[in-house]
Amino acid sequence: MSNQKIHESKYNQILSKIPICHRLPDRTFNIRGYYFPVCARCTGLYLGAILFFTYSLFFLIGYSQTLILLAFISIIPMIIDGLTQFLGFRESYNGLRFITGFVAGFGLALLFLFFKITLL
Repeated sequence: MSNQKIHESKYNQILSKIPICHRLPDRTFNIRGYYFPVCARCTGLYLGAILFFTYSLFFLIGYSQTLILLAFISIIPMIIDGLTQFLGFRESYNGLRFITGFVAGFGLALLFLFFKITLL
């Protein structure tokens, strides 16, 4: 077994003990047989949040009631996608999981910063 495979195996063993994602292979992006450490929805969620946090470092965010409402609304598609799949109404696909996660990531990050600023 190569060093890369050994390292990846140890990495996956550590991640599997952390409850950050279900990590089902059929719902996870892969590149040349190497699976991402989180599913497509979580990949979008984390990427959306990271991009929003990065954006907020360079640009001032003017928090308004409309913006906060949009942040809450941006989470709804991910909830609908996940819930309808969980209840067996339909089967989602990785592209949709990623997009709904990405949009929700933006919304959740915006809400996180808003509440952080408001409460502190």
